[in-house]
Amino acid sequence: MGSATFALPSLDRLFERGYEITGVITQPDKPSGRGQILQSPPVKRRAVDLHLPIYQPASLKTEETRTLIQALGPDLVVVVAYGKILPPWLLHFPPHGCINVHGSILPKYRGAAPVHWAIANGETTTGVCTMLLDEGLDTGPVYLCRETAIGPNETVAEVYDRLGGIGADLLIETLEGVLKDSLEPKPQDNSKATFAPMLKKEHGFIDWRMAAVEIHNRVRAFNPWPGTAAKFRGVVCKILKTSVGVACEGLNELGGGPSPPGSPEGEGELSNRQFKPSSIVTSKNFLAVMCGDGGLLEIMRLQPENRKAISGADFANGARIEPGEKFESLMDN
Repeated sequence: MGSATFALPSLDRLFERGYEITGVITQPDKPSGRGQILQSPPVKRRAVDLHLPIYQPASLKTEETRTLIQALGPDLVVVVAYGKILPPWLLHFPPHGCINVHGSILPKYRGAAPVHWAIANGETTTGVCTMLLDEGLDTGPVYLCRETAIGPNETVAEVYDRLGGIGADLLIETLEGVLKDSLEPKPQDNSKATFAPMLKKEHGFIDWRMAAVEIHNRVRAFNPWPGTAAKFRGVVCKILKTSVGVACEGLNELGGGPSPPGSPEGEGELSNRQFKPSSIVTSKNFLAVMCGDGGLLEIMRLQPENRKAISGADFANGARIEPGEKFESLMDN
């Protein structure tokens, strides 16, 4: 049972290892894009390539779905990025239970978006756990875990893909232990639990009062969805790539850029006190925004509404940004 790309390595590994996959259950096709054309989940597309039987029930709570599962008769159900909560009857139906591959080191980051929130919160490590599903939200006992580092500039896509591969290896190790009765799950410490709720559009609204590194982490975590965004001259701009920039003391003027290396400092130099959060700082090859901690966040790539993505420098040059202009927060709307 899976839908998203995170599940693809697990499906591939099960198939390669010769496990008998009696069925692949995935989410229904959904309309996508401006044309609202029906798109199949990634797992369905891979299952088609592997010539596996595919089922896409709209609900797991119907008698029809229950009859389907009973007919498939699984000894074990593997759940990876499926996107629906399993009803109690299904959790207890297969003899070996329902085993989930989860993208965090439990009990941290239980919930729908563990990889996104780990990056957004500035974690330097994360990982994958396999667990026996119970009726709670990622509260079941854990079989195995494996950690990996998060680089300071890694995006959610990079970490997500790496965790998918790690999860596939861990799944096979878990299944071998479970089927040989040599591996028992251990209860989680609920007192240490944290949560990773489903992402909403407003999570991507940039609050320039935050520290530069905190905003940078959200840009890394929330693209492509829900995307991080702010307004410039009334136009919504998606902020696609950032870098935690230079200190403010190197600026010559508001709307001017950082002083070139070796340039004399002195007359005209501005202090941090003359900049407020959301103030724009530019030069010919530089676009940055002042953040709440007094640090600069360089905007390396952005996409104005209904336009193609461009570099921050090209945006600054084309917009002819004036001293005193700001990126407005969508939170103020």
